[in-house]
Amino acid sequence: MFYSMYAYLSHLPRLHALGIAVFAYVIYYLIQVVKRPIIACAEGPFKQYLFKKMPTLEHKYWPTFWCVESRAQTVLASLLRSKSLPRVDYRREILRLKDGGEVALDWLEEGCDERAPCVLILPGLTGESQAEYIKCLVFAAQQAGMRVVVFNNRGLGGIELKTPRLYCAANCEDLCEVVHHVRRTLPLNCKLGATGISMGGLILGNYLARKSDEARTNLSAAKIISVPWDVHKGSASIEKPVINNLLGRHLAGSLCRTLRNHLEIYRDIYQDSEIDIQRILRCKTIKEFDELFTAKQFGYAHVNDYYTDATLHNKLDHICVPLLCLSAADDPFQPLDAIPIKAANQCTHVAIVITARGGHIGFLEGWWPSTKDQYMCRLFTEYFTKALYDEDGEFERASNKMHERFLAKQTVQLAATLNAPSAAVLVNQLEQHKLKLM
Repeated sequence: MFYSMYAYLSHLPRLHALGIAVFAYVIYYLIQVVKRPIIACAEGPFKQYLFKKMPTLEHKYWPTFWCVESRAQTVLASLLRSKSLPRVDYRREILRLKDGGEVALDWLEEGCDERAPCVLILPGLTGESQAEYIKCLVFAAQQAGMRVVVFNNRGLGGIELKTPRLYCAANCEDLCEVVHHVRRTLPLNCKLGATGISMGGLILGNYLARKSDEARTNLSAAKIISVPWDVHKGSASIEKPVINNLLGRHLAGSLCRTLRNHLEIYRDIYQDSEIDIQRILRCKTIKEFDELFTAKQFGYAHVNDYYTDATLHNKLDHICVPLLCLSAADDPFQPLDAIPIKAANQCTHVAIVITARGGHIGFLEGWWPSTKDQYMCRLFTEYFTKALYDEDGEFERASNKMHERFLAKQTVQLAATLNAPSAAVLVNQLEQHKLKLM
């Protein structure tokens, strides 16, 4: 039978064979590729609000027909955006931090109303305000009438390093200072949101979890894109041969270049220490760089301790700012089983949108993907325009209801470890807080 089938197919005209191949691919695309995104979110005010106000979540995501593979999406998205998006003319502000370090805040406010909301954007591992995926979001925000400020980490964006300290995914001290500064700079009635991409999402997520009340005071809404939820699994995934490993080597090279650009400040400091700068500059993987430099610089005994501290998937319950997350099931930097779907389904303030395809910060769609209206940008714009403009006050009401549930859940968890009188006191405090929200 197999021989007969082989003989039949081998004698097919080439045009017929091509037609069969195209037909088979179309069937595969429609069944396996085009899917409605999964929304992992607890039943309640946040989920109801998202489905009511964000039509994109109701529709299937149609990846670019001829570019559905995860690594192809990742690379092509970067190439297209870098070639087609112009350089952004920001207003640069240098912010001096408490320890003497400096970061650059790049503002884009051209054409914005005085009361227009603002979105703070945190780039990825070695990204800065002119990175192609950042410009993609910046132009989307500008088109929606929102002002934008991009937070360039220490030593990035052309900023001279004033102290030996760089940055890491687990440390949100710099972000705390930046958020306070931006909040003070903006008009009182101007709402502030924040979005983090990849490692920027880790920094933002850790800020939301560790500085929960402070974050709620300063931020109205937050969003993270293509975040490596479990850094251990993400690190293992990016080192898989062959293509993943090549992407990882590219990022490791970018880290080494960042360090090389500020070599003078490190050469004398680490001359007689266990940190071997020349060896670090030869690192081939992100984990090797983190093991030899990042973990030691931030006081971790081992790189695994750093990765555990940076990981987000077990911190969702501490977040009380409405947080929308976008992840792709085929992200080469993060396996599907590391996305905390179960935790999000029990969390009051976190919703994770998971597309079947999209790669890492890719999410291309259309026959020939444009850079202006892609899935990632459309979701970004829909969420922040609804949450930050909030003309009918519906988002604020939903946020208050979410916070009531958050406090009730915290009360139950604390009551389980306390005696009955203490639990009664906590319940009374919760009721008083509800009255304040009303």
